[in-house]
Amino acid sequence: MADIDWAAPWLADWRAVGEPVARRVVAGCPQPQALTEAALAPVGFVPQADLPEGQAYEDFIFAQGQVPTREGLHDFFNALCWMHFPLAKRQLNRLQAAEIARQGVGQVRGPVRDAATVFDENALLIQPSEALWSALTEHRWHDALVGLRHEWPHTRLWVFGHAALEKLVQPYKSITVHLWRVPQDVPEHGIDAWLAQDLTADKLATKPFSPLPVLGVPGWWPDNAVPGFYDDVEVFRPWRIRARTQKPYANPEIGSAA
Repeated sequence: MADIDWAAPWLADWRAVGEPVARRVVAGCPQPQALTEAALAPVGFVPQADLPEGQAYEDFIFAQGQVPTREGLHDFFNALCWMHFPLAKRQLNRLQAAEIARQGVGQVRGPVRDAATVFDENALLIQPSEALWSALTEHRWHDALVGLRHEWPHTRLWVFGHAALEKLVQPYKSITVHLWRVPQDVPEHGIDAWLAQDLTADKLATKPFSPLPVLGVPGWWPDNAVPGFYDDVEVFRPWRIRARTQKPYANPEIGSAA
């Protein structure tokens, strides 16, 4: 927790809430207590031990309105997301709970739960122009990140995925997020409500994600000021390499946080 650089650009939307809570945790306050006492989420945060053996994590949240929370960065950033995007997080939880009620919990999540988990862990929301979106989704990295570099200061970004935020505490070049497009006419104060409506089972099942090595975002990492940064095809992969079938998450979360 003490390693978080709150001045990092990807934490700009999280700092006002997150830094005071992190300070309390570093000082010795149990993480679930510090998060709950912030009173900024529609759920409470309880120790992981409160999740009954045999009950699925998402089902417990849906039934109890409480989030089992481990000490550490992963669940800390998950809690901050509950505070920042409460409507969208509730919608993801509803979708997960509905799928669990319909199919139970197996060794492999179905397509809706798989995609909801990918979004929850790794999504980055973006409000791009048509030209920028086309370049990103076609993996024309130099066009998107060099040729259209002038657009990025005016392109709104929100890192939603708590696993991505955890990785970014110790940043490395290949961290890759999953882009989710937000229309340009959605105002910033309406993002959460819009997203809660947009996250439907049908849409998620199609996995409409597009990858982005996130430290390629102009202004987010000093090394990417050099155009050659984007020549690394092991990270900035062309479409013919990246466009492979995505493996499902095979991690049944009975008795553990997702």
